[in-house]
Parts: sequence; C-alpha cells; structure tokens
Amino acid sequence: MSQKNELQPVSLENPDLYINRELSHLNFHLRVLQQARNPAIPLLERLKFLLIFAHNLDEFFEIRVAGVKKQLAYGQANQAPDEVRLTDVLQRINAACHQALQLEYGILNDQLLPEMREKGIAFLRRSEWSDAQAAWVKHYFREQVLPVMSPIGLDPAHPFPRLANKTLNFIVSLEGKDAFGRQSGLAIVPAPRSLPRIIRFPDDICPDGYYFAFLSAMIHAHVGDLFPGMSVRGCYQFRLTRNADLNLDEDLVEDLALALKGELLSRRYGDEVRLEISDNCPDELVFFLLKQFGLTQDDLYRIPGMVNLSRMMSVTGLDFPELRFKPFSPGVPAEISSEVNVFDVLKRRDILLYHPFESFQPVVDMLRQAAKDPKVLAIKQTLYRTGQDSEIMDLLVEAARNGKEVTAVVELRARFDEESNIEGASRLQKAGAIVVYGIVGFKTHAKMIMIVRREGDQIRRYLHLGTGNYHIGNARIYTDYSLLTQDDELAKDVHQVFQQLTGMGRAAKLKHILHAPFTLHTRLLELIEAEISAAEKGKKGHIMAKVNGLTERKIIQALYRASQAGVKVDLVVRGICALKPGVPGVSENIRVVSIVGRFLEHARVFYFWAGGKERVFCASADLMERNLFKRVETCFPIKDDKLKRRVIKEGLEVYLAQAAEAWELDRQGDYIPLPEHNPDAQSAQQALLDRLAG
Repeated sequence: MSQKNELQPVSLENPDLYINRELSHLNFHLRVLQQARNPAIPLLERLKFLLIFAHNLDEFFEIRVAGVKKQLAYGQANQAPDEVRLTDVLQRINAACHQALQLEYGILNDQLLPEMREKGIAFLRRSEWSDAQAAWVKHYFREQVLPVMSPIGLDPAHPFPRLANKTLNFIVSLEGKDAFGRQSGLAIVPAPRSLPRIIRFPDDICPDGYYFAFLSAMIHAHVGDLFPGMSVRGCYQFRLTRNADLNLDEDLVEDLALALKGELLSRRYGDEVRLEISDNCPDELVFFLLKQFGLTQDDLYRIPGMVNLSRMMSVTGLDFPELRFKPFSPGVPAEISSEVNVFDVLKRRDILLYHPFESFQPVVDMLRQAAKDPKVLAIKQTLYRTGQDSEIMDLLVEAARNGKEVTAVVELRARFDEESNIEGASRLQKAGAIVVYGIVGFKTHAKMIMIVRREGDQIRRYLHLGTGNYHIGNARIYTDYSLLTQDDELAKDVHQVFQQLTGMGRAAKLKHILHAPFTLHTRLLELIEAEISAAEKGKKGHIMAKVNGLTERKIIQALYRASQAGVKVDLVVRGICALKPGVPGVSENIRVVSIVGRFLEHARVFYFWAGGKERVFCASADLMERNLFKRVETCFPIKDDKLKRRVIKEGLEVYLAQAAEAWELDRQGDYIPLPEHNPDAQSAQQALLDRLAG
C-alpha cells in the first residue's frame, strides 16, 4: 500500500487543483445541460434543463468568473496559490465556456427546436412570417413596443450609455443625416425590460399550434422606424454580463440593511465580465463594443440565436402534458394532516419529511397553528431564503400581531435574495417582531424554528430543523429533509444557538447538535477518525455522505486516510468535488456519485457505521470552507431508529445504486454516466416518488 497523503491534488494550495476547483462549478452545470439531450426525458423538461443551464452559466460569469477577474485586477488577496497565474485560470475557463456554448446552442438549434416544431410549438424567424403574421408584428411593434423604446445615437453629446447587467441591447449601423445634420453612423437601442422577450401569435393567424416571435426579431424587422429618414445598414443584438457580487465591508457598516440597499442599486452596474453578441455581427462593431467595455477577445461570445435563453422558461409551462413530467402530489404522513394538532402529534413521536416527495405543508401548518394558538408564547426562526409573497413571512407577521414574541434571524446576504429578505425584515419589524441580521462576517445559513408553548405548568419547545430554506417554491423542486420534534435535548441546543445569534457571549457548548463555525468541522473529523481507528483494528468502517460540495482540505485528507485504512467511503456530491476517488493506494475505497434529475439534490446527510450503532446526521452545511468556517450552520442527529433507517435507505442508498440520473467521478476528474454501464438502471428520484408521494 502506498504511503498516506501521497495524492498531491488533496492540497487546495496545489495550482492544478485550484484551477480544477473553479472549473468544477462549470462541470456540474454541463451535467445539467446533458439532460437536455436525454431522450428519456419529456421534451419540454429537456428544454427546461437547457434553460436552467443558461441561467446557471450567467451566474457562473456574474460570480465565479467575476471573482477571478477581480483578483487579477486588485491582487490575489491570498485566495489563490502563489503558483497560480490567474490569466491561465481565465483562459481555461473561457475555453471551457466557449465549448459549453457550442454544445448549448447545438442542442437547442439542432434538437429541441425542430422536435418542438413537430409537436406544434414553433419560434418563427422573420423569413418565415406570412403576410398576415408580418402585418400583425408591424401593428404590435408600433402599438406595444415603439412607444417605450429610447434609441441612443452616439455622438459627442450622446456618449456610449451605461448598460445594465444582462439587458438586451442592439448596436445599429446607420447611414445618412438626422434632422439636426448629425452623421455619427452608430446607435444603441436598449430593449425595454418591461416587455416580454417571446410573443405568441394570435390564434386567428396561427390556428394549428403555438407560434411565437422573438422580441429581438420584431425590433430587427422595424428598427428603421426608430430612425426616420436614415438607412439602417445593420442591427445586431448583444448582452453584457457584469459582476453581480456585492462588495460590502461589514466591519465599516453601522446599519447592514441600509448598506445593502445601497449596494443592490449598484449591482446592475458592476465591472464588465462577458460580451454576448449575434454571430453575424461585423468585426468592426464587435471590436468597438469590446473597447467600450474594456474586454478582450477571450471575453467575447458569438451567439447563434437568442442571447438570453432563460427568457424562454415560460414556454416550458405550456399545456402539453405528454411533453412534461407526470404531475405528482407530495405525500403527507396520515398522523400529521392539516386537521390534526401538530403539537399533540410531536408529543408522541418525531416526524421526518423528505421534500419534495413529501409535502412541506406540515411545516407551514405547524407555524400557522402556532400563530393562532393561545398557548404559544414565542416563535424563533432563522430565515435565509423565503421568496417574495412568502406564506412563512405572512404567518410570522400574524403571530407577532397576535401577541407572540416573534424573533427572526434574517440573513440579508443570501445571494440574489437580498432585496426580498430586506423587505421581509421590514414587514416583520412593523408587525412588532424582533429582527436581527445574524453575525457580522458569518452568514446565518442554519434552518431552525423553535416554538415555545405553555402546557399547564410546563414550558415545552417544539422544533423544525431542516437542510433547506423556508421557501415554499423551492420545497417543490429541491430535495431536503425536515425534522419536526419535541426532543427536549435538541431544543436546549437550539435555544443556545438562538441566544448566540441574538445576544453575545462565548460559544455555547451544545450536547447533540454540531455547530459551525465552532464544532462541526472538528466533530466530523473525529467521526471520520473513529472509523479509521476501527478499520485499523480489523473491524468494519463505513462512511456515507450526501452534500452539494466537497472542497475542505482537512476533510478530504481524512477521507483519503480512511480509504487507505480500509474504510468504505460512499459519497453523493451534487456539484463541486475536489476529491479524486479510485486512485490506487490512496482513494481506491472511495466512490463519488453525482445525481442530476428532475429535482435539485440539496439535502446534506452524514452517516458513520460507528461500530454498528450507525450515527446519522442531517445538516444545513456542505463540506466547504465557507460552510464550515464562515457560516452559522447546524448539523442535527437523527435519533429515532426507524427515522434513521429511512434516511440511510432513502437519502443515501437509493442514490448510490445504479441510478439512471447518476454520474460517477473517475480518477481523472471526469464524470461517467452510470447507465452506460447499466442500461436497466432506474431513476432514484422516481423510485422515491413511487414510495413517498401521494
């Protein structure tokens, strides 16, 4: 057997691994994109996978690529190893993204759009419009589009405009003089954000299906109406992507909510990152735009189609049942239906829910009952993502107005949900709730509700502990666990965490819950070491985990040591993974599987054989540096043996079987679809739907 720790890429200071870690984000998105060409998936769902990829790729540039560019511009700030040349990182990222773009539009143009047309869903090009369709477009443009457009001619009095992040724009080449004798030859035409990007033709001119025109095609066809008396020589759509990460020095902030509001206004105008432009745009116009934005040829993406594909998402909801996944009703355990008193149920037993196979409604019902129950004295809750028009937020407001002591720990810095969280926090404060924003420098990512209830002469505490967010929409498409319990020992720990979040003092000593940034990392290492010790004594050792990301160096090193000691290590890692499995003498006992299916795998689960006692935890945290050291996270044990067995079977083993939507990571860092080796593989998510859904 080889010496321990001989596999160099375990060190995150290793330059190659740093680069691979950045590319690993893109690698997961590509696995999502591959689902768009899977013939076993209904057509409109395949389109949805492609559009999700397009959205994720936008965020990849807004955050990941923008972050590397910022390091390059302002210094590495110890975020990258000294040996890493960030220009090389950007070149490799751009090369991979150009390949991804070709694949994306190849799937769309050569597979999805032709198949959709066969089914009666067509996106008509200008050259395909009939006379009646062209006349309707002309009327629609003049009545609905032209009044809200503001073309910008470029001359000394009208310099190049500041364009917002990801907005659709056109660069127009002109010939002739305007009414004032100006002859600049160029104009920028922003497409109004208030207008839909896809417009359906009316039934009277397209009676045999769903026919659509792109707003961009309408503008192309009638852009001359914006420049009367001048000749349009060319019109080309483009889109600029900017850095959308917030730059907030929390140490200098007195009011976090007020400071974030100011930052949100500037998010749309961050540093330039990427230019997407029609693939038929002349080089001289392309170079002109690149110069205006301070970008290079590496940042240029020529697009063979619509430049903002995510705007097509509305099409995936068309009434074609045969082209979509079969609908399902999430299961609800009979003993916790909406008609029963949830507190009476939890006195008898814990309830475990696995979303979206099982409904999130019991969590909402527990909060609804608490808001109205005269016996409930207080409600405490963490809020990371809730979404707009949140029923959860409505119930907390109702509880506060009903005289309950409501305390909400609102994480204002949940990326891309900052604005809705600020609005929700303001609503709660107006209703009389106590609102705190967590700890400066540490995002509050834990998912907890504690309901304090007076029952006779006793005070009882009821809990919800989860791996996901309090976002009812996400609970229908993300896989996550919810534990509802009246366990007094867990309640004491949760109480301590809330005290720590709202007050001040030393780190609380929790008895059962593992708590980042304090004990979670250390205790996970200890649990891994216990499996290693058992294996070295000739006993069984087994570790299983399900996470969204695995990058933390010491955890990876410990898993390598476990493999070398003979511990079987089975990992389900949805996204980024900096560990290399299957390397002889180092990690041959480690297996890594990634699941890309109908639902986004989001639950975090940790399993340890523990000499046959089988310890199982569910958590809000991934095995990444930010989760373990820079966030407030909770990792809670599943104590009940029956529920523990459920998590092992439904949360781990079913995914580690030869699942139809599974990809296995090989020692070279490539993901191999498992069905290539097992054509009879079944979908793990479908198996769970069959078992748990109503």
